[in-house]
Amino acid sequence: MAKSESMKNVIEISKTQVIMAFVATCIEATARLLNTSYKEVYQRMKHVGLIEHYIIPHYETLHSESRENIAKDIAECLTEWEGRR
Repeated sequence: MAKSESMKNVIEISKTQVIMAFVATCIEATARLLNTSYKEVYQRMKHVGLIEHYIIPHYETLHSESRENIAKDIAECLTEWEGRR
């Protein structure tokens, strides 16, 4: 298969789509760590604004970490932000 033919099969996605996929990964990893559903974690994050005020703005830093470290960091942040309310 020629290189140009194989490149036709590559799907390009926007940076926004990449970040949203990362957000989903963060939610799922945090839910696993907290032994709860991703729906509950999403609602908790949404309630305190964690996705739009922490995960998305810090994507460049966060995505270079392991899933375990990200989940621990986000769980701690979530608990802290919930405590402020």
